[in-house]
Amino acid sequence: MQEFASAARLQQKRIGVVPTMGYLHKGHLSLVRAAKERSDLVIMTLFVNPTQFAPTEDLSRYPRDLTRDSELAASAGVDVLFTPAAEEMYPSGYDTYIISERLGTVLEGEFRPTHFRGVLTVVAKLFNITQPHVAVFGQKDAQQAVVITRMARDLNFGIEIIIAPTVRESDGLAMSSRNVYLSPTEHTQALALSRSLKIAEDIITRGERDAQKIISSMTAHITREPDAKIDYIAITDHEKLEPLAKLQSGATALISLAVRFGKTRLIDNTLVKVG
Repeated sequence: MQEFASAARLQQKRIGVVPTMGYLHKGHLSLVRAAKERSDLVIMTLFVNPTQFAPTEDLSRYPRDLTRDSELAASAGVDVLFTPAAEEMYPSGYDTYIISERLGTVLEGEFRPTHFRGVLTVVAKLFNITQPHVAVFGQKDAQQAVVITRMARDLNFGIEIIIAPTVRESDGLAMSSRNVYLSPTEHTQALALSRSLKIAEDIITRGERDAQKIISSMTAHITREPDAKIDYIAITDHEKLEPLAKLQSGATALISLAVRFGKTRLIDNTLVKVG
């Protein structure tokens, strides 16, 4: 892969990379389209990264289907599908990780303390292997987008980071590979997430600026669902991820949440430009 990428660069080809953990859906394919618009050559990486899963999480049961993924990637126009083995990415004695000192310790980082250490490390390795000019990630994983953008800037990768919009099911549920875990009842209940974000947007449009009142309205809507267990609902600055008590005119707020339905943990978010 490294030799291929180096040769492509020598040929003056602009490389775009789309890192994924596979089990592709329309959200992933939208990232490919964004990469193709900005690149001559698109590499998709497909790697279920063990270092971003805690021992109690779903690494072993995370959905996998390489044949299906290969067909979808080809249909979307991916030029190269890179599917390394865990032993190649983390050989015996592996001992080096990238840490986000603050951005990776809040929100998701509070509930998944080692998660972003794994995410940043594997993304940095994939950047070094595929040598892209541009990398595309989805807004659905909002905090991931923030910490990767910051890492690329802080460590001088010289890569353009593109954050593409969240793609949703027709019923509003944000597309995620983990949606396959949901029972039909849980899927229906999970629609409360996107509805609560819309409630927040509407409240802000009507002039509400108190973050706690907005969060309370969202909480009331989500907790009507009997299986919903909220990890967090937060309103923060969209780049620094610092909590906002009051929304200031002209600011962009990130409203994000994580909620469990049965054994499935879902995240979602929206960006709101305050008028």
